[in-house]
Amino acid sequence: MRFLRARFEALLRGHGGVVHLEGPSGSGKTRLLAEARAVALQRGIRVFQASADPDDQFVPLGPVLDGVSTGGGALFDTDRLRGLAAAPEQRFWLLQELQDGLERAALDTPLLITVDDGQWLDDMTLLALRVLPARLADHRILWIVAARSGIQAPAVSSVLEHLKKSGARHLRLNALTDEDVAGVTEDVLGAPPDAGTLRAVRRAQGVPLLLIELLRGLRDEHAVIVENDRARITTDRLPASFHASVRQRIDQLGAPARDVVRTASAVGRSVTVGLLAELLERPLAALIAPVQELLDTDLLFEEDDRLHFRHDLIREAVESGLPSSVRTALRRCAADALLKRNAPLTEVAALLVDSAEPGDQAAVRLLRTAAQELAATSPASAVHLSRRALALTAEDDPERSALLAETVLLLWQTGQPAQARQLAATALPGELEPEAEARLRLGLARVSSQYSFAEAAEQAGVGAALAGIPDTLRAELLALRCLNLSMMGDLDATATVVAETLKVAARAHNRTAWATATAVESVVRFYELDWDSAFARANQAAAVAADVGINHSLWVPEALWKAFLLNAAGRSPEALAESQAGIREAQRQGQAAATYLWTTIRARALLDAGRLEDAQVEAEAAAAMFDDLSTGNFADTTLLYALGRAAVYRNDLEAARRYAKEAERMLDDSAILVRNSGSWLIALVADAEGRPHEAMRVLDEAVGTFDEAGPSLATPDDPADLPVFVRMALRAGAVERAAAAVRIAVHRAAVGSRFPILPAAAAHARGLFDNDLSLLLRAVDLYQDIPRLLPRASALEDAGRKLLPIRTVDAVPYLDRALDLYTEAGAEREAARVRRRLRAAGAPRRRTTSRGTVKGWPELTVSEVTVIRLVAQGLTNRQVAQRLDNSPHTVNTHLRHAFTKLGTTSRAELTELVRAREHVE
Repeated sequence: MRFLRARFEALLRGHGGVVHLEGPSGSGKTRLLAEARAVALQRGIRVFQASADPDDQFVPLGPVLDGVSTGGGALFDTDRLRGLAAAPEQRFWLLQELQDGLERAALDTPLLITVDDGQWLDDMTLLALRVLPARLADHRILWIVAARSGIQAPAVSSVLEHLKKSGARHLRLNALTDEDVAGVTEDVLGAPPDAGTLRAVRRAQGVPLLLIELLRGLRDEHAVIVENDRARITTDRLPASFHASVRQRIDQLGAPARDVVRTASAVGRSVTVGLLAELLERPLAALIAPVQELLDTDLLFEEDDRLHFRHDLIREAVESGLPSSVRTALRRCAADALLKRNAPLTEVAALLVDSAEPGDQAAVRLLRTAAQELAATSPASAVHLSRRALALTAEDDPERSALLAETVLLLWQTGQPAQARQLAATALPGELEPEAEARLRLGLARVSSQYSFAEAAEQAGVGAALAGIPDTLRAELLALRCLNLSMMGDLDATATVVAETLKVAARAHNRTAWATATAVESVVRFYELDWDSAFARANQAAAVAADVGINHSLWVPEALWKAFLLNAAGRSPEALAESQAGIREAQRQGQAAATYLWTTIRARALLDAGRLEDAQVEAEAAAAMFDDLSTGNFADTTLLYALGRAAVYRNDLEAARRYAKEAERMLDDSAILVRNSGSWLIALVADAEGRPHEAMRVLDEAVGTFDEAGPSLATPDDPADLPVFVRMALRAGAVERAAAAVRIAVHRAAVGSRFPILPAAAAHARGLFDNDLSLLLRAVDLYQDIPRLLPRASALEDAGRKLLPIRTVDAVPYLDRALDLYTEAGAEREAARVRRRLRAAGAPRRRTTSRGTVKGWPELTVSEVTVIRLVAQGLTNRQVAQRLDNSPHTVNTHLRHAFTKLGTTSRAELTELVRAREHVE
């Protein structure tokens, strides 16, 4: 309690946090949480309490939704929150809704949120615990999460470990000391225990609940006498275990009370009197006396019109005394009774999982429906229900094939591809009809497109090859296959499949598949250097996709590719406008996955535009949206690349090394495009650390693809990377490799001369290789009208460097302009290098702040100052995001960066600082 009181004092000063409360069952975690809530309320802290239930693990966010309604005053429209379960992307928007509500509440008063029995939390609540404390870390919110010690579900252990790594405090409840045991014994028995009694009660091993139950049992059996002010046990017959102790207490009850408590134990932790009456086939009035007896003996307590076991160990002890057949039958009857009362399927499913018998078709239908309901929000729970339904289904059941397909897809969604393949292999081909198998393959391809391009291409290819399936389905499978082949970098195979897809899609009048295939055709044309045709096809695909709508897209690739194409062509402002419009439209339509994808594209466009800090913020915001997507192929080639490249430019080599380490997994991917992207990021970091030879070694495979259609370095290809490669290769003495890159750049410029970035990059690459000042000056001129800060600054620096030994006075203006552009971009590494050159030339420049600083806030960017000023006015992240036409995740990232730079840790401190500085101004 001293520890928790200290946390409350910090909370009142504006500092929240997380406490992980751990202890064995019966150690007093629940009691300690109750005491903590009482103290918090006395200090004026608003309290919310949530508690998990082993039979409610299939109710998404059930403990939290129940908990947020306990703190007085409505924070949320809980009906609306529950209604979000019907939406396919409930998880993202539900978390957004919870975050916003808690944020608003914390602005008014400090909050304490206690979560008990964390070992039984559902997937959705675990996700909330994983992300919300971090997103709300600067608010006056203290989370106390209690969970049993010992073996826990992997998902629970993972979240607890994540909280620990994120700074959660740990509080463990250990066994009571002998002195404490003596004190408790005296409290229960009414007198200090003698030595024999103390020896006897040591059987409880210092666990409070076990000790109290043992003592109460002895007292109720009149097995204790008080002599000479000492309590003495009069029997040598003590319960051998806690379960035996509880059963002895049950045996002392009247027969009606025994029936009630045993029936209740089979149903779960809590139950209504009405359900008990129905299961026992007795009138409600007949339960008045037995229920009161159970309340009087403290086995049960009453709350919210339900009867609850005082502790789960008590329920488990009572339940263990039931014959297995009786327990199973009672749970099955309880499920039927709840269904008649229109209880949620997810609540009924918990009873059916271990009570339904093979061939119980009604149970199979219910479990299957519940799994479908949970698929979008709690896929791990959904796969558990689906697998149970499959186990209960007879081999010759006509619905078995469809159920098998659903289970395989759920296994893949939950990150269990090996089990999904194994299950599919036992039944595919053969058990499923061709169309059912094709739809399964389509689902697998769509799910895996984010994670593994190769897996998605394979699944779609197998499905498309099945005989007798409808053309419209075949078109969608082929479209996904060509999309993922293009992402793998196999452009020859992609072109072949594109042609087939367009024919089948036209024949089936499937505009969705046609739009996807047309976008992929644009990709092929882009790498064939037919950029005019690439833009024309991209525009066609985007127009059809907009008409079809995001909701019907296969993977939202069409308009995304157009933004990538604009960016690769050096038209950064247009790419940024396209991505911002995409984010806005995706948010308007409530499409979380599309919002995520668009944000990743925007991060790359910001990087290439030379807005390095904004690129980092946007990439971190995208990663925060979907933690579980952050290690897939798409995220690796966009978010990880943007973060790593920005870190190199900003001279944050510690972060750059961390991202390069993460990129090592890309080197083992089956897609060459992914391998090349990973090796390019690793090479950039190695070169920045002064290891160009190591960079060249890592790029062995990538260099071998220079003469092939497709990206060899970043993805999509960035023409401005070729001069970077040439400089790197020359530093390593790899002259032939540098020459190969120059040949590629010159060829691209000759074919695509209408696009200024290609001749600019070619002049720059040749100028570096030939050490030719005139070519470097030409590159400077060509970059002048291209809105790419960093390539232009690089050409200026190279021209100035070449001029220095010849005409210093002419070199300085070039270096000055390069320094200004590097500083504007926030490229600290490059800016420092140019400053050194200027000092050596006798024209030193003072260090200046980068673009986006505001008077009075030299440490922050304009975006950060804008955000903190609005936060200081008391706005939530969502309100700030609405003001700035941005996402709450981006606002949160800006805010986190501002906290780090300013050395603050809470909104209260930030508000005081803003008021002080703004007042001084």
